[in-house]
Amino acid sequence: MTKLEESQISAISRFFSTTVIQEMARRGKSPLLARLLKEFRLTEMVSELEIVRELFERAFSFLKRKNCRHEYIYKAALTQKLLLGVHNLQTSAMLSEFRVGNSKADYAILNGTAAVYEIKSERDTLSRLERQIASYRKVFAKVNVIAGENHVKTLFDLVPKEVGILILSDRHQISTLREAKNVPERTCPATIFESIQLKEAKFILEDLGVEIPNVPNTQLYGELRSRFIRLNAYDAHFGMVKTLKRTRNLISLKTLLNDLPLSLQAATLSTSIRKQDYGRLLTAINSPIQDAVMWA
Repeated sequence: MTKLEESQISAISRFFSTTVIQEMARRGKSPLLARLLKEFRLTEMVSELEIVRELFERAFSFLKRKNCRHEYIYKAALTQKLLLGVHNLQTSAMLSEFRVGNSKADYAILNGTAAVYEIKSERDTLSRLERQIASYRKVFAKVNVIAGENHVKTLFDLVPKEVGILILSDRHQISTLREAKNVPERTCPATIFESIQLKEAKFILEDLGVEIPNVPNTQLYGELRSRFIRLNAYDAHFGMVKTLKRTRNLISLKTLLNDLPLSLQAATLSTSIRKQDYGRLLTAINSPIQDAVMWA
């Protein structure tokens, strides 16, 4: 592929967006994907291809190049090497773009504890990192930054010593330069409460033997919050881990993953897909590429 403009690289990264995956799953086609190909003059990518899955594989290979690496490449590496490699979908849960205060955690894995991974690719700056780390420390016992090699020296000076530092090599391998410390006792019950769903907070309180008040829905949030913030940090954190492993479980996607190319697995795990839509998603990615160009 010839050298592309910055706008074209960004457009290629959007192939793996939640919108594209949801459109293919719900409609059997993605108008957004077709528009991206046309509007950003990317149709040269499809000339030698036969089906849509080959387009995703080619786009993924392009985004893995060091000067083009995008956040999605890091998410894919975390998915393959950690979530599906070290852990598994039966015993772990994954969170993507998880709201914590005014920040969104790029990627988190819940297993025996809650570990968050803030992604800083070669194309990112570190200007917001200190504020992001401060937020994540209130919810996750283990905080990590996974970054491009160009950021490594700065990271050691910038983030607290308890924060893990990982890099993604040119060969798409994750190396740990500093292990994150597991510190559940420094998390904040109030921030945890504000980051999860109300029903999840209710489950946590019930598991800990806290009585749920019988009040109108208009008063429920305040009543649950007043009880939740009185929990000690350790109980709130591990209650969150136990509950979210159940409510955010991805085991139902395991069979679908076996039929997807590696390039699409992280995107699919980050997208809410109904079981009845699996067939449409597979039909879409196995459609003739010339049909996909006309989806718009």
